[in-house]
Amino acid sequence: MDFIIEATLKAVKHLYNTDITIADINLQETRKEFEGQVTVVTFPFTRFSKKSPEQTGKEIGEFLQSDLKEVSGFNVIKGFLNLSITDHYWINQLYNEILPDSFAVAKPNGKSVMVEYSSPNTNKPLHLGHVRNNLLGFSVAEILDAAGYKVIKTNLVNDRGIHICKSMLAWQKFGAGETPESTGMKGDHLVGKYYVIFDKEYKKQIEELKAGGQTEDDAKKNAPVIKEAQQMLQQWEAGNEQVISLWKTMNNWVYTGFADTYKKLGVAFDKFYYESDTYLLGKDIVDEGLEKGVFFKKDDGSVWIDLTAEGLDEKLVLRSDGTSVYITQDMGTAQLKYNDFHMDKSIYVVGNEQDYHFKVLFTILNKLGKEGAAGLYHLSYGMVDLPSGKMKSREGTVVDADDLIEQMENTAKEQTEAMGKVADFSEDEKQELYHTIGMGALKYFLLKVDPKKRLLFNPEESVDFQGHTGPFIQYTHARIRSVLSRAQITGTGMTVTELAPEERDLIVSLTQFPGIIQTAADGYSPAIIANYVYELAKIYNKFYHEKSILQAEDESAKQFRLQLSAASGKVINKAMKLLGIKVPERM
Repeated sequence: MDFIIEATLKAVKHLYNTDITIADINLQETRKEFEGQVTVVTFPFTRFSKKSPEQTGKEIGEFLQSDLKEVSGFNVIKGFLNLSITDHYWINQLYNEILPDSFAVAKPNGKSVMVEYSSPNTNKPLHLGHVRNNLLGFSVAEILDAAGYKVIKTNLVNDRGIHICKSMLAWQKFGAGETPESTGMKGDHLVGKYYVIFDKEYKKQIEELKAGGQTEDDAKKNAPVIKEAQQMLQQWEAGNEQVISLWKTMNNWVYTGFADTYKKLGVAFDKFYYESDTYLLGKDIVDEGLEKGVFFKKDDGSVWIDLTAEGLDEKLVLRSDGTSVYITQDMGTAQLKYNDFHMDKSIYVVGNEQDYHFKVLFTILNKLGKEGAAGLYHLSYGMVDLPSGKMKSREGTVVDADDLIEQMENTAKEQTEAMGKVADFSEDEKQELYHTIGMGALKYFLLKVDPKKRLLFNPEESVDFQGHTGPFIQYTHARIRSVLSRAQITGTGMTVTELAPEERDLIVSLTQFPGIIQTAADGYSPAIIANYVYELAKIYNKFYHEKSILQAEDESAKQFRLQLSAASGKVINKAMKLLGIKVPERM
C-alpha cells in the first residue's frame, strides 16, 4: 500500500502545509464491521490540522479520493479513515502480484543470520520441551530465509559433563552389556534408561546414608555412586582411553537415535558444534578481558566481572584453579561461531530459564568489543507444562518426543479413517498421510502460541482436528487441490471486472502475505505466520461455501475463481512450509 502512504504524505503537505515522514503514517486493515479495506489512523495529524480527528479524516479522505483512482470511497469513524479500494485494483493484484512465481519471494538482503537450536544433552532422548525448541528454531530459520537472509542452522550438542557420566556409570554397573541392537531400543532411549537408573540408585544411597546419621547435604556429597561419576568425569578430562571409548560408544547410540527423531520432526542443521570440543574455549578471552580491565582478579586467583552498573551482579568467569565455568565456554563458542561464519545476527533459541545467563553473556561480549556482539539475540521461549505438572527427565516423567509423534500419528489415523475418505489410498499413502496430519497437528499446536508464552500441552486439545488446528488448514489445502483437479485453468488474463465481498476479502488477505513474512522475521515469531494462515483458510472456506466455483454462473467467473483458488493454495502451502508443516494433496 505504498501508493496510499505517498498520497497521505502529499495530502498532509497540501492541506496543512506540513512535511511528515513515512514513520508518522499508520496503516491498518479495516475492521470487519466497517466498510473498506485499508484504514489510515488520523489522530497523529490533528496537531497539524488543529481540527478534530473526524474532520481531519474527512479532509484527508476527500483528498485521497480525488487524487487516487484506486480509492472508490471512504468513511470516518472517530480517528480512523477507512478507505474502500476499487475492485480493479484488487483484481490487478491477483493477476500481476499474487499469481506470479515471484510473489512473497524476498530478494537477498545481503545479511546472514545463525539460528542455534535443539542443543540436546546426550544422556536422554528428546522430550516435549525439546520438540518446542526444535520446531521453533527450524521455523524461525525458514522464515528468516524467506525474508531474504542467508541462514545457518546450528546445533550445539551438550555431550560432556557429570550428567553424561551418570548414564555411562549406570550402564557400566547395571547394563550387563546391553546395546540398542540386543534390546531393540533406540540408542537415545537406552542411554536415557540408565540416566533414570542412576538417579534411583543415587536416591537410595542418600536415604541409606541419612539413616546412618548423615545430613541430607552430606549424604548427597558422600553417596558412593556420585563420587564414582565425578571420578569418571575427571578420567574423561584426563583422556582415559577406556572412559573415552565408552563415551564415544554411548554418544553414537544417542546420535543415531536423535537423527531418527529429527527426521520425523522434519528439522535439519547445517553445522553441529560439540561441547566436548568447545569446553576449554574462552580462557584466552578471559586473558584479553583482564588486559582490557573488563575483568578483575580476586585474592584467590578467580576472575570476575562486575555488572552491577548494568543491573546484573558480579559474575565469575574463571575459577581460582583455572577451570572454566559455563559462561567461559559460551564466550569462546560465540567467538568460534563468529570466526566460522561472520554472521550479522546470531540467535540462541533457549528456554526462558536462561534469560539471566544470556543477558550476562551478551553484556560481557559487548564490553569486550567483540565483533558480532551487537547482533546477538536470545529467543527466549516459555516452558511446556503438562496438566499434571512440570516434566522431570531424571524421574522418567517426561513426554517422550518419539512417543508423542507415534501418538499423534495414531490419532490422525483414527480421525481420518472415521471420516472414511482413504479407501482408495495405498497402505504407504495412508501411512504418509497419517504422519503428515499428525505432525501438522503437533507443530501447529506448538507454533501458533507466541514463543514467549508458557505453553500448557494438553494432549486432548492438540489432537482436536476441528477449529484452530493444523489439520483444518491442511484440509483446506486438500480441498483446493481437489477443486483444481476437477477443472482446468485456461488462460491467465483477467476475466472479471467486479468482485463479490468473499472474493475481495480473499484477495485482500493474500496480498498481506509478504508483509506477514517480514513481520514474523522481525519478531522471530512463527505464531504470526500460523495465525495468518489460519485466518486465510477460514476466509477461503467462506468463499468456497458462498460462491460456486465449478458451477459458476459463467466461464469467466469460473476461471477467475479457479485462479483465486490456485493463489490461495499456493500461499497456504508456502505459509505452512515456513512452519515446517507439509500440506497433503488429498485427505
